[in-house]
Amino acid sequence: MDFKNSIDFRPKLFSALRDYHTGRLKEDVIAGIVVGIVALPLAIAFGIASGVSPTIGLITAIIGGFMVSFFGGNSVQIGGPTGAFIVIVYNIIAQFGLHGLAIATFMAGVILVLLGLFRLGTIIKFIPYPIVVGFTAGIALTIFSTQINDFFGLGLRDIPGQFLPKWGMYLRNLGNISLPTLLTSVVSLLIIVVTPRISKKLPGALTAIVAVTAGSWFLGEFFPEWYSIETIGDRFGTMATDIPAPHGFTLNMATINMLLPSAFTIAVLGAIESLLSATVADGVTGSRTNSNTELIGQGIANITVPFFGGIPVTGAIARTMTNITNGGRTPVAGIVHALVLLLIFLFMMPLINYVPLACLAAVLMVVAYNMSGWRTIIGIFHAPKSDISVLLVTFFLTVIFDLTIAIEIGLLLAVVLFMQRVMENSDIKVYSEKLDVAEGTDLSHHEVLNVAKGVSVYEIDGPFFFGIATKFDELMRTSMAERPKVRIIRMRKVSFIDATGLHNLELLIQSSQKEGIHVVLSGVNRRVQTSLEHAGIDRLIGADHICNHISKAIVMANRIAVTQG
Repeated sequence: MDFKNSIDFRPKLFSALRDYHTGRLKEDVIAGIVVGIVALPLAIAFGIASGVSPTIGLITAIIGGFMVSFFGGNSVQIGGPTGAFIVIVYNIIAQFGLHGLAIATFMAGVILVLLGLFRLGTIIKFIPYPIVVGFTAGIALTIFSTQINDFFGLGLRDIPGQFLPKWGMYLRNLGNISLPTLLTSVVSLLIIVVTPRISKKLPGALTAIVAVTAGSWFLGEFFPEWYSIETIGDRFGTMATDIPAPHGFTLNMATINMLLPSAFTIAVLGAIESLLSATVADGVTGSRTNSNTELIGQGIANITVPFFGGIPVTGAIARTMTNITNGGRTPVAGIVHALVLLLIFLFMMPLINYVPLACLAAVLMVVAYNMSGWRTIIGIFHAPKSDISVLLVTFFLTVIFDLTIAIEIGLLLAVVLFMQRVMENSDIKVYSEKLDVAEGTDLSHHEVLNVAKGVSVYEIDGPFFFGIATKFDELMRTSMAERPKVRIIRMRKVSFIDATGLHNLELLIQSSQKEGIHVVLSGVNRRVQTSLEHAGIDRLIGADHICNHISKAIVMANRIAVTQG
């Protein structure tokens, strides 16, 4: 195998630059500037909500955003920290500290690269939609919960990470609400909601931060006796204005084993969110994402950012759509967005110290509302009960327990659902005396074949995998008492056969031969026949007992039955 040629890594940036021109550069620069401005408050807010400083949030957006655009497989994807990672990052820091977060993020990046190298990008898209909606809504509620303290100005410290204890603490301290903080939060919320209705081009979050920060500074400066609220500078001190020098971290098997579940959660969540964002972007632009390249690009970004103290990176749907609506069509726009954030970081960080935490809480509450997808949830409640159950299980696991548990059980549910749906659409039919060759097809000509006494025909309708293999084995055991002379297994609708199917088929042939019963296979396609040959089934049964059409199989079976009769 030529592994070099099997690697599906073709960054969109290099193909976009082949036919690049000044008109496209102008559009990309404008879009990049707008997205950079929109990304600024989100990077700061996501950094703080994740349990790190605003500086780390910005550094992640700068380095991660650049890497995603440079190496990714989507032309307009904007990468950076997102709300989806807040819960998992916060929990990792609480348990393992920043050093543990760096290792988990690095490992997640390696997992993402491997997913892309082994061409698993398309498989991620097959995770059932109710599971994605369930843990996205759960993340949204969790983000909303983390902002109650700053929104109402309760002044709490050492808030529990678990959902129920956290709300218990909130309810016990409702009497500590700060009216100036609550007023600031409400005004910020109103500005975020109203701004897009006035002008689609004005980012509501940034407008709120600029206006509320200016207003808060004025009130705090001239009316300090009744207006005093907590700002970013109050909580985190003076922000650094230099990109930190790269630093390493220690890896050993004990640490890897301890952090692997968290790294797996980051990788799966990052893959789902980035590919979901890319799919939405493709629907708007008409382009086509290379899923495997996108995963490799996301992996490279997550391998890189931990060396600078950054948090996990993924594709951001809101920022990607902002890029598209402002004319961005190539990865150059994403690179410009990272450069804009870098300039802000280098020259405007001192101003960020004055931003009220109440304003950022309002920004994150709007993010949580937009993530919740409540309209989608209402729509899914009209779907089959199994989908509703999966959504609710994933949602409550995410909220009450842990996102790692939710994703692991969610993926297990996805496998179980897939098996259930395949089993529901797979069937085993039994024929005797008469068999219509055209049954189950679109053929108008019906050819009815006579099946001799002592011949039983079993048709497997669907893939012969471990689920249907067990069902088929049970049917064979119940029919053993009939003792036919020949068993025909019709496999025209068997698209593939797995190891369990091969094993059960081998046992059936062996037990039948001991009883003096012939087994004939019919309608075996080339793929299944190759599997049978590799397993030695053709030698066990005899190559002449594998027929390409049911009519040949019945002629052979009838002759055997008459001869032995």
